[in-house]
Amino acid sequence: MAKRVEICGIDTGSLPKLGHEEMMNLLKKAQNGDKYAKDQFVIANVRLVLSVVQRFYNKKESIDDIFQVGCIGLIKAMENFNTELNLRFSTYAVPMIIGEIRRFLRDSSPVRISRSVRDTAYKAINVRQSIEKKYNREATMEEIASALDIPLCDLAYAMDAISDPVSLYDPVYHDGDETVLLMDQISDERNSDEKWLTSVTLKNAIDSLSEREREILMLRYYEGKTQMEISEEIGISQAQVSRLEKSAKTTLKKNIS
Repeated sequence: MAKRVEICGIDTGSLPKLGHEEMMNLLKKAQNGDKYAKDQFVIANVRLVLSVVQRFYNKKESIDDIFQVGCIGLIKAMENFNTELNLRFSTYAVPMIIGEIRRFLRDSSPVRISRSVRDTAYKAINVRQSIEKKYNREATMEEIASALDIPLCDLAYAMDAISDPVSLYDPVYHDGDETVLLMDQISDERNSDEKWLTSVTLKNAIDSLSEREREILMLRYYEGKTQMEISEEIGISQAQVSRLEKSAKTTLKKNIS
């Protein structure tokens, strides 16, 4: 039994299967204005559209919308295909369908990417597929850049430009009730656990000082004032300022170490 797939109300298990010669005869009639032949030709090639649509299942747009856009590409291919050439229709139609879908995704994207960058990225995808098919392994960025004769940095920029953004809250691993998010895998050198603990320790040490000691350290090391200026500001002698500053520093060292 044929595998059934339902999309846009169409059960693919009931779609007709036509041979090459029968397909070409139907296509010629369609190109000559036979409306019934056009409808039958499109229906007979819905599977071709679905085979392309599968490549775009991970996109944010509705898969039904992508399918309908793919059908537009199929119709354009039907109208422009040269039946005199010794070429299978699917060979001509697939790039047309893909191009139509990519234009739709590009135009509906909130992020605008220059045409030259997009073209580079799409060429890179084709080259990557060719290399992987030929050598039966994953292609490296260096190989793709060499085949396109472009700098590696330009290739990386183009591929990043067409990549879909992801959320920091997207899960990257599941193990029962435990979920690891993308943000859990990103380090921040400015806010490491060690620096955070040091900051907390320093705050606790400062809180242990008297109000007068904290005031003197603030004026001395945050505002850069001299002991003489501090003594004049808070109304005590310079000797007292010096003694309190020394006492505060000793307490901080003791509590932090």
